[in-house]
Amino acid sequence: MRSPDRGVRRLAAGGYWRRKMAGLRFRCGIGGLFKVPATQQRRSRAYSVSQDFAEVLRKPKRQLTKLVFPLQELERQLAPDTRPSLHLQLFEPSLEDIARADDLFTATDRHRIEYLSSAVRLEHAPDLLRPEVCFIGRSNVGKSSLIKALFSLAPEVEVRVSKTPGHTKKMNFFKVGKYFTMVDMPGYGYRAPEDFVDMVETYLKERRNLMRTFLLVDSAVGIQKTDNIAIEMCEEFALPYVIVLTKIDKSSKGRLLKQVLQIQKFVDTQTQGCFPQLFAVSDF
Repeated sequence: MRSPDRGVRRLAAGGYWRRKMAGLRFRCGIGGLFKVPATQQRRSRAYSVSQDFAEVLRKPKRQLTKLVFPLQELERQLAPDTRPSLHLQLFEPSLEDIARADDLFTATDRHRIEYLSSAVRLEHAPDLLRPEVCFIGRSNVGKSSLIKALFSLAPEVEVRVSKTPGHTKKMNFFKVGKYFTMVDMPGYGYRAPEDFVDMVETYLKERRNLMRTFLLVDSAVGIQKTDNIAIEMCEEFALPYVIVLTKIDKSSKGRLLKQVLQIQKFVDTQTQGCFPQLFAVSDF
């Protein structure tokens, strides 16, 4: 009979690696938007990878696929004629692509990754020429936690995370070398800042160097009314955006598959600016 303690340890280890890979995959999704200098590309081809990624690479093929491409596990439960409804092949980074993105998020003396400033109005935001990506979503959906995971290779960068909804009250700007800036936006919905609309809507509408918006949706509950408002803003302002499903490890496979199919259908039939493929991350 299997020891209960052993089972608990296996579950804990599985959650640990899902959280690690969520950050690794997402770095690749962001890194793919920007040109990586040739010197960094050469280092990546030589597999200058982090210790976490090196450990992932040593895992058996099926476990490796499950960690790197979690939605492919769900696809196996679909009948063959319905599998094309999930667009899982549009963005399918290789392990080398992930290694290159890993390198891009590694802080060095010549490639500084750091917190820049916070702002409650667009006119207070840093005046930068470099491209920006921003993260929006309902309160407590996991925006700050995801950004913290992305910066795990730059531990000196402080990203404040709280389980209390509405913790983020300002737009927080983070510099990734000289290549781009990441922006953590306040959450909408419960306990949102009173001036949320003026702050976020103005930023989305007028920030000229905004290249991509990542809209986080809780996979356990799907797209809510407040999410629809955010989606409508992205569509109205003609912003390229991606829907990111968070906390995919918190639901059963059946429930998660149902939500994924519903959201995928919504993206296919009711959006124009949304990237067709869903991104998925575990809880942090």
